[in-house]
Amino acid sequence: MRKKILAATCVAVIIFAMMYQARSQVTLTVGIFAGSNWNVPQGETYAIIDEVRKNFEAENPNVTVKYVSGIKKEDYSEWLAEKFIAGSEPDVFFVLAEDFNLYASIGALMNLENLIAADESFSADVYYPSAFNFGKYENISYALPCESNLTFMFVNKMLLAKEGIALPKNNWTWKDFLDICRKVTRDTDGDGILDQFGCYDYSWQQAAISNGVKFFRDDGRTSYFADSRMEESIKFLMELRSLNGNFEVSPKDFDFGRVAFRPFTFAHYRTYKPYPWKIKKYSSFEWDCVKMPAGSSGGNISAMDSLLVAISSRTRNKDLAWALLKKICYDKTTQQLILKKSQALPVRRDVITSVEAQEIFSWDSNETAAIATIDISSAMDEAIMPFKFKNYNSAMLYADTEIHKIITGIVPLNNALNKLQKEINAQLQH
Repeated sequence: MRKKILAATCVAVIIFAMMYQARSQVTLTVGIFAGSNWNVPQGETYAIIDEVRKNFEAENPNVTVKYVSGIKKEDYSEWLAEKFIAGSEPDVFFVLAEDFNLYASIGALMNLENLIAADESFSADVYYPSAFNFGKYENISYALPCESNLTFMFVNKMLLAKEGIALPKNNWTWKDFLDICRKVTRDTDGDGILDQFGCYDYSWQQAAISNGVKFFRDDGRTSYFADSRMEESIKFLMELRSLNGNFEVSPKDFDFGRVAFRPFTFAHYRTYKPYPWKIKKYSSFEWDCVKMPAGSSGGNISAMDSLLVAISSRTRNKDLAWALLKKICYDKTTQQLILKKSQALPVRRDVITSVEAQEIFSWDSNETAAIATIDISSAMDEAIMPFKFKNYNSAMLYADTEIHKIITGIVPLNNALNKLQKEINAQLQH
């Protein structure tokens, strides 16, 4: 009888333990899309999140981390919106830049301020300012940056060497840029048609940013297109364009090595600099990258975009979700993995300035890279944060159309920027 009671007691204890374990087991869901955020090829799509999941589950045995694979970036916004409408959104999820302000403004994202303030193991100082501030809406943190990307100037080193021109330094100016473009733009085969060019795809936005122009007020209610520095930028673009006469430089011209300069993101640089993508894309000439040329009123700067990760304001596991968010965006091991596996840049300063980073960015030991980790780090420090307010895309699309008319001579520059500013300001008030 005693044996039966003991056996029954053991069974009860085991059942109770199993029930308790089942109740204490937590599942955290992550929203993520397949491929790169930066429109370049990416092989190991889920390598980073799988490593994060493995490490987080090892540290938290009662937690299971799950995600849905195979969601394309172009379908991700719609997928996430449907999850929110159904009330089944992920606990932690990646947020596309164009969606961030909307989700923050409607209360879909958790306010991280109290979590940040209460966590002694967390310091925003490890991040580059523009990367960390990208996750703020109305000066409140709603997301953390996972990785960042910014624009550099690609340089065709072989073309410059052929013309006897030295590779520009990272502190070069518009004058240096224009002088080199003027020297290399010519007819090389004597048929009377230009077939070698200074630059391709250098935009008025890039010129204006490097000349200290701020396009909008922080709240997105006022624009500054009539700024004198903006006029300087447009005049510079018009002078650059005039070097080519009526010839429209194409991406093929750059790909075939006939163009000295082209702006590209650092993700593009990381993808196509080393083997094997280098062979597939730019094998006909040697190239490197430097910072963007500085305008007379600005510096060697560009805009820095960041991939953000946020927590649902409706999560039932706030503390665990915060811990997972930190594991994705803050943990040094994860940031080092981004350095190795992603085409973009880690957001932690100590990872960017590490010896390991310099080794990774210097793929060919026989080449002297123009860009070093110290230059990358300073570029990230100096980079400006892109605007994310609701009407930004429509305002910039309109501005781009009108400024293109000015640069191409369809509309005279005189007073055109004042008119453009008034028109955009009227749009921003709606």
